[in-house]
Parts: sequence; structure tokens; C-alpha cells
Amino acid sequence: MNRRSFVLSAGTAAGAGLAAGANDRVRTGVIGSGGRGRLLTGEFKEVGAEMAAVCDVYRPNLEAGLKAASTGAQSYSDYRRLLDDKSIDAVIVATPDHWHARMVIDAVHAGKDVYVEKPLCHTIPEGFDMVEAVRKTKRIVQVGTQRRSAPLYFEAKKIIDSGRLGDVRLVTSWWFNNQNGLIRKNLEGELDWKQWLGSAPRRDVDAMRFFNWYYFWDYSGGLLIGQAAHVVDAIQWLMGSKAPLAVTCSGGQVNLQGAEIPETASIIIEYPENYLATFTLGYKAMRYHPTLDQCKHFHGSRARLDVSRELFRLYPETNATVLTPEKEDVRPGSFAAATRDHIRNFLECIRSRKEPNAPVEAGLGTAIALCMTLDSLRSGRRLKWNAAARRVES
Repeated sequence: MNRRSFVLSAGTAAGAGLAAGANDRVRTGVIGSGGRGRLLTGEFKEVGAEMAAVCDVYRPNLEAGLKAASTGAQSYSDYRRLLDDKSIDAVIVATPDHWHARMVIDAVHAGKDVYVEKPLCHTIPEGFDMVEAVRKTKRIVQVGTQRRSAPLYFEAKKIIDSGRLGDVRLVTSWWFNNQNGLIRKNLEGELDWKQWLGSAPRRDVDAMRFFNWYYFWDYSGGLLIGQAAHVVDAIQWLMGSKAPLAVTCSGGQVNLQGAEIPETASIIIEYPENYLATFTLGYKAMRYHPTLDQCKHFHGSRARLDVSRELFRLYPETNATVLTPEKEDVRPGSFAAATRDHIRNFLECIRSRKEPNAPVEAGLGTAIALCMTLDSLRSGRRLKWNAAARRVES
């Protein structure tokens, strides 16, 4: 298709945002074409975006990303050169977590809209810097917490907002799975290691860290943060919370050889809205049910609502010995569909300049809880969030 012509969005100040016609395609570039980046590339193409550029510091990932994108996509090894391309409308940031903030800030200042993988950021201060940059540039930024675009979750939120549950003072949640170990293989092509490290501490090239960055403190928060980013975000959204009051986290031993962050841990989060939320991660457990091993139970005074990836069940107060749900919604495969719905919402907001379902402020609210989780886990202390001062206190 021809390069789309931009017109100022109705009601948007000059230079603040641009909108495309209904039949135009958003020219998109992906920064970080590893496994998640390539999956998102395919999903963006599926919903109509034109994948016009691919960037990665590791040559095999770059080549695989170009193959996933489309014939003729421009290749880059330095994301800043991709951002210099005026023909690119939006970018996907699917890099290790410690790069999210710098890349999103640079992207919005370069006039790009951004779809950034969760979690939003690796530290709380950089999260506030991201919010400031996004609002200053008036760009559209969607955080990749796709439950916020899932129809099943919209229905669950209606139930909670209706007051049907009564007073909710406790939300319990978990994510169970079983992982045998980390990736163990050698680097097979050119890698710009210095650029990959970015703001992380200097160290020699390490294939274990490169392929398993998820499990090292310098770059991410492990499975604990990767999965809590989905669950805690959903809890805060459904309950109408912006940020926690206090966080306590306790973890077991590290049972994945070579990892730094435990795969078994529990978080207790206190909220100013007068409820407690718990999240337990167990990645040395058995997956016992594809729709129930990732679940949230909203324990109300009049009813309980269970919400997982692909179902919700509403249990009213009853004297019956065996509880049966009054309302149930099961949608197999809805988790995969939610990703496409989330991307559609992002692309629609690029055109309309309306706020996306997972705006940067929501991502920051979740990131505050997640960063406090890591700090609590490492320090062994209950930590409090001082919202007025924007700092964590013990």
C-alpha cells in the first residue's frame, strides 16, 4: 500500500498527534526481535499493521525478525537509527526490561507512538520519567497488559463495579507452572554486547545472561515480575486502584540452576482502598488446569468472583453445601485473542488520539507494586509507598 497521508486529528493541538484514514496502514517497527518481538510482529501484521522495520543487536534475531515481518522491511542494529526514520509511525518495544524506559522516552521524542511490553519499567523513577515524556509529547503509548482489552475481563469489571460482590477486602491470586531449567546454548552470530547491556553494569559477554536475561536482577525481575505484571495489573484495574500502600514479598530458594531470582514466591500488597491482595508464583508446581492455574479470587461480603485467563465464575452467598456459580463465562483461547484486541485498540488510538486501554499511568501504577516487590524480596522488609513524595519507605 502507499505511504499513508497524515492529517491532524480532530481536537488535537498541532503537532500533538496525527491520525490516519480508516483504510490506511500504520507503518510499524519492532525493537527487539527475539521470541516475544516476533510473536508481536505476527500479531500486528494479522490486525493490519505494516511491519516496515526490524531492529535487534543480535544478528540471528534480526534475521529471524526480518523473516517474520515481511519482504522489504528495513533492518537496523541501532534502535536510534530506526527512530530517525520519518516514515515509521509506531514502534514495538520488546527488549529486556531495563531498556524499556530509555527506548520509550527516545521514541516519543522522535514522534513515534509506542506499544511497550510489560512491565513498563525496571525502576520507579524511570517510570515517572516515561509518564512525563509521554504527556509532554502527546504520543500514544500502550503497555502490553492485554487483559485490559479482553472482553471477558470487561464483563468481570462490570460485576465488580456494580457492587454485586459487596465489600471486597481480600483478593487472592496465583500462577502455577513447571519449568525445568534455563536456556543453555552458545551465541551463534554477531552481537553488540555493549549496546545490549545499556545502563546495566559492565561485564564480559555472557551467553547465559543474554539468552536468560529474564532471570537476572540487572535486566528484569524473573518469572515473579513477568507473571505478576499481568495479574497485579488486572487486580488494580478491576479494583480501581492506582498504586499500592505497602508491599511485602517472600521467596523460596532458587531452584532453576543459574538463575538469580526465585521461581517460587508470594507477594502481599496492601491498598489504600482498604483491601489486601496476594499473589503466589509457583513454577516448580504441576499445571493442573489450563484455565485455573492462573486465577484471581475476589472475596466479597456477598459474593465471590473468580477470574482466570479464559473464564470467570460468580458465586453468590448461599447456605448450600456445594457451591455452584450463578454466572459463568468460559472462552477457550480468549487469552490469545486478547493480544490482538489489545493491538487493535492501540492502532485505533493512533488514529483517534484517544487514550488506549493500558495507558502509561496504569503501567506505572503496576510497576510501582512490582518494583517494591523486588526491593522487599531482596531486603526482607515490608515497604511502604509514599505517593506524595514519590518514594519507597521502610
